[in-house]
Amino acid sequence: MPNARLCAIEYALPEREEENVFLVADMQSDWSAEEIFAKTGIRKRHIAAIDECASDLAVQAAEKLFSRQTGLKEKVDFVIFCSQSPDYVLPTTACLLQSRLHLAKACGAVDINQGCAGFLYGLAMAKGLVESGTARNVLLLNAETYSKYIDKQDKTTRTIFGDGASAAWISADEENGFTIRSFVFGTDGSGAENLIVKNSGARIEGKGSRQPLFMDGPEIFQFTLSVVPKTVRAVLQNAKLELENLDMFVFHQANAFILEHLRQKLDIPCEKFLLDLAETGNTVSASIPIALSHAMAEKKFTVGMKILLIGFGVGYSWGGCVLEA
Repeated sequence: MPNARLCAIEYALPEREEENVFLVADMQSDWSAEEIFAKTGIRKRHIAAIDECASDLAVQAAEKLFSRQTGLKEKVDFVIFCSQSPDYVLPTTACLLQSRLHLAKACGAVDINQGCAGFLYGLAMAKGLVESGTARNVLLLNAETYSKYIDKQDKTTRTIFGDGASAAWISADEENGFTIRSFVFGTDGSGAENLIVKNSGARIEGKGSRQPLFMDGPEIFQFTLSVVPKTVRAVLQNAKLELENLDMFVFHQANAFILEHLRQKLDIPCEKFLLDLAETGNTVSASIPIALSHAMAEKKFTVGMKILLIGFGVGYSWGGCVLEA
């Protein structure tokens, strides 16, 4: 059976930046810029232009990946596009990306509508495609423009979410990269109402116009504290590892407040816990791959290291896995 590896990651961010000082002035908020950073761990977030979509960011990330991986574009035989802000309800945005990126017509293409755990879901799908022999080189694109759903006066969401995209290459043809194993997933749809954009699809309520992004912060916090430690333990059991066997922990970059509570609850040393959202904010399904890309560029991973990935959020949905360098 072929062995799937996560070979490379690149990312793209919109040019426009919104620093905390700007948010305070624009929202006339009673929070200061320093208080926003203290609460969220975020100094600025990147915001898509009016005519810039998640697919545009995905194209930028993919083109960066292709420019650094000679010959990859011609080898891609499956595209997975993970986003909750697709270009259209139909057609499938992944099909549009196949054309825009000039990939082979013998390439499969599929969208998955998944949020904060989306990189884990996409990675598991890519691994399955590769190890079943269905594909050899999968391009996993995660891209989000939640800013288009946010009420500009809602400091709960506007201070946290930023736009961004990542492009990851999963292959059976390479010896370098990370092996991917020990997936665990979970779902609790009863929490759907706590992070939702109502009237954004076919189910219409009330006056029928699309509502802004709603997030019940306290409920999301309680869900996270309940689910994430259990998921960490389940992944470790699946992988036959102990917590101390892991060299790095890369969680969905929700906000610093939640992440610090999780780190303390799990008793993870600070030096092993990756915090990487100060300059980007919460980029939803792209947050884990962007954090991984930064860590790779800074050479934080060495041969033999074991890295735990955990995604959690909207749905509710969650998942985890282990990467081995």
